[in-house]
Amino acid sequence: MPDLRTRVFDAEIMDDPDLPHSEIAPVLAGLAKVNSWFGGHKSLINVLKNFPIQTGYSISDWGCGGGDTLIAIAKWAAKNKLDLKLTGIDMAPAAISFARKASAGFTNIDYVQANVITDKGDIKTHDIIISSLFTHHFDDEQWVQLIKNMHASARKGIIITDLHRHWVLYYAIKLITGIFTSNKMARHDGPLSVKRAFKKQDLVALLKKAAIDNYNLTWRWPFRWQLVIRKL
Repeated sequence: MPDLRTRVFDAEIMDDPDLPHSEIAPVLAGLAKVNSWFGGHKSLINVLKNFPIQTGYSISDWGCGGGDTLIAIAKWAAKNKLDLKLTGIDMAPAAISFARKASAGFTNIDYVQANVITDKGDIKTHDIIISSLFTHHFDDEQWVQLIKNMHASARKGIIITDLHRHWVLYYAIKLITGIFTSNKMARHDGPLSVKRAFKKQDLVALLKKAAIDNYNLTWRWPFRWQLVIRKL
């Protein structure tokens, strides 16, 4: 059994921003399916409803990957006659290219290539900042800076979902990637992402370092933490 008592900071293959489209596209497509199948999109939209979300709001997805979360929000907004401005931010050119093609039919979705830690001048303010399965890519010091950047850029609040570091999830991902895919990146990054993920005490301590106290932290199936920070 792996030692999951503390986070590890080993690099994932996906952390390389220069990955070619041919390597990153299958993984982004797979992540989109996982988010859809296991309710990641639905859970996030339920939080948006409770803000509450209003016509005219702008929402930015940091670490947007293939854009699947923004597409799900755009479809929900259209059904509910909500006019929202949606912006995805990612530092990988191949991810931005993939997301733009996937979102081609949605005129209210745009993308910006930027590093959310260092390129603060390229990132505009938005009503709500969201992030799904992204923040575990940062070490503790970077995570604190990320949350500070989000807090400075969000007018209403922040919604983050990320993995719970747990042996059940670790072995589940090893089993799933071992059986259902031969993709080297998925097999390497999947289990490693759990080792880089969080226990509740990790997030509480990091939020304290970031001087964030107005938040709600909830455990969600399947083995994810949902963090909501309000500025209202």
